[in-house]
Amino acid sequence: MSRPTFPMHVSVFDARAMLAALLPPPVAETVSLSGARGRLLTADLAARVSHPSVTESALDGVAAREADTWGASPDAPLRLRVLGESRAGQPFTGTVGPGECVRIYTGAPLPTGADAIAPVEQLAEDGPAHVRLRRPARRSDVRPEGGDFRAGETVLRAGTLLTPPRVALAAALGYAEVPVRRRLRVALLSTGDEVREPGETLLPGQVYDSNRYGLAAGLEECGCDVLDLGHTPDSPAALARSLAAAGGADLLLTSGGVSMGRYDFLRDLLLERGEVAFWKIRMRPGGPAMLGRWGGLPVFGLPGNPVSSLVVFGLVVRPVLTGQPPRTLRLRAATPFPSLPDKTAYWRGVVSGGEVRDYGRQGSGVLRSLGEADVLVVVPEGRSAVGVGEEVEVVWL
Repeated sequence: MSRPTFPMHVSVFDARAMLAALLPPPVAETVSLSGARGRLLTADLAARVSHPSVTESALDGVAAREADTWGASPDAPLRLRVLGESRAGQPFTGTVGPGECVRIYTGAPLPTGADAIAPVEQLAEDGPAHVRLRRPARRSDVRPEGGDFRAGETVLRAGTLLTPPRVALAAALGYAEVPVRRRLRVALLSTGDEVREPGETLLPGQVYDSNRYGLAAGLEECGCDVLDLGHTPDSPAALARSLAAAGGADLLLTSGGVSMGRYDFLRDLLLERGEVAFWKIRMRPGGPAMLGRWGGLPVFGLPGNPVSSLVVFGLVVRPVLTGQPPRTLRLRAATPFPSLPDKTAYWRGVVSGGEVRDYGRQGSGVLRSLGEADVLVVVPEGRSAVGVGEEVEVVWL
């Protein structure tokens, strides 16, 4: 092979940047909240209301004046007169004075004059119109008006991924519809003579198509529309026909056919008849990945080994599709983790008690490791091995 005219052995960071550069610019659209999960906001959302909209109770009990209840205890319960009740949608309209209280329920408006809550568990009934408190009422059980957010306050920022809690937050802000990025349409193709559909009878050396199903699930989690092109055998002609079927997609994601083997035909097609942006990433697992174009269509070729394929997807492709970096934190190493001189290592690890230990079986074909491990332990290229007791960065799987 002649000297390549494209970058080889790029970093994970550069691989993300180069993939992002090939994708079409974001296009905004407005969708209802029911279709907003997994989408990226394209504009800031400011609260249209305050939350809570009034000062309210955080629990069931009675609302009283805190100073009136000092000294209440199980041995010397304090007697208060009950004026009425306040509940969500039907507040008490009078005023609480000295020695008085109002029955109140979670989320109900705090009556005028009251400034604290005594929980129902600390109350004893004393006739039809009185209660006794076994402990003082507390201001900490009052939720102030606007304590969560105030009208006009920017709460969700453009670029935010709308997870289920953030969809709920958008609803609480007062939005029935939200501006989001149009879903990317991603075509998905797996390759290899040995690959078969799950449920079929396998001959010696054949494997089920785990990559395609795992990647499809990952793309759906990213909020993409998936065009499933199925599977193609190791044939340049068949592969070219499958590539042509991806027309109209924003990205073609493939698995297999991009390494150094004789039958890695996707590599050959992109090298000879397409465009190559980079080949190979300085990471393990997942080094033999390729990014390019086929007839103007961005193509990201993932390795065929299932662990490599899913790890590259999670560390390179997913962050670009979602606009969100991988979720990381630092933990103490309970076992050593080796380093590599020219690649960043992502070792599968198991978390327990604030520490991370080596999963053990780190081969690219050990797919069950991704189901049983909790994190990928990051050992940057060129650094020394991580010893027991050292802090190390991990990426949640």
